Amino acid sequence: MSSRALVEERMPTRSKLSALWASVMFCYVYGDYFELYVPGKLQEMLEGKMALGAVSQEMLFGTASLMAVPALMIFLSLVLPAVAARWLNIAAGLFYATIMLLILLGGAWAFYMLFAAIEVALTLLVVGYAWRWPRTPEPSA
Repeated sequence: MSSRALVEERMPTRSKLSALWASVMFCYVYGDYFELYVPGKLQEMLEGKMALGAVSQEMLFGTASLMAVPALMIFLSLVLPAVAARWLNIAAGLFYATIMLLILLGGAWAFYMLFAAIEVALTLLVVGYAWRWPRTPEPSA
């Protein structure tokens, strides 16, 4: 076994942001999947009911739009110009952290609250990393 220390490689901010959004998406998917096991949930779905009201094309389109943004952020964090990526990550991170905080305050099954707490932490990390995006050094005089 070697006693040499491991090299701590610096991960680019873009990669951190992309990985955080991927983690958020996994939590969303698993939370929604586990929710299918909540007694009565499948029956509500068969009856055309959602948490925010009756199932309609508009409701599903809105929900799909809401879930598409974090999925797109995985890619956009890597390819947008730095200034656009920074501000979009700050805005999206704050928006989705707020949504999950509302879910936490509203109460739900314990597993859903766990995922919501993790999602809040992850999206606030997005905001923090984007806020502290490294800048080029000031030119020497």
